[in-house]
Amino acid sequence: MREALLSQKEDCVRQVAFGDIFLQDLREYRERNLALVGMTAVFPIWRRDTWELAREFCELGFRAVAVCIDSKKLGREFAGRELDELFFRDLPEGVDPCGENGEFHTFVYEGPIFSQAIGVERGEVVERDGFHFCDLKEKTA
Repeated sequence: MREALLSQKEDCVRQVAFGDIFLQDLREYRERNLALVGMTAVFPIWRRDTWELAREFCELGFRAVAVCIDSKKLGREFAGRELDELFFRDLPEGVDPCGENGEFHTFVYEGPIFSQAIGVERGEVVERDGFHFCDLKEKTA
């Protein structure tokens, strides 16, 4: 990681942006490690309301699929689902809509910052080590 950061620093990169929202220990870890190479961290969505962020994510045209689900927090049926209005409406009380407590992880495949969508299709859903995983594979014609 140090080598990668130093390489970017040679190209005049001085700041690195992260999408962290709440995890103070992770923020401090990132800040410490960047400081070691003379860089700083930026957290543009730090402490933002996660319901508002989820709504904005959809409104801006981003598309994502839930690829990893913590089975202690959500059912298998969430694996492979599109993050859309229905997904967020179906979340049980206490589950963060951005998965900030590790409830789920996503793969973003389309959005306004993409030159084109990443062509993926959903594969098998498997359970392993207390998590439900939805495989993604390259979309075939």
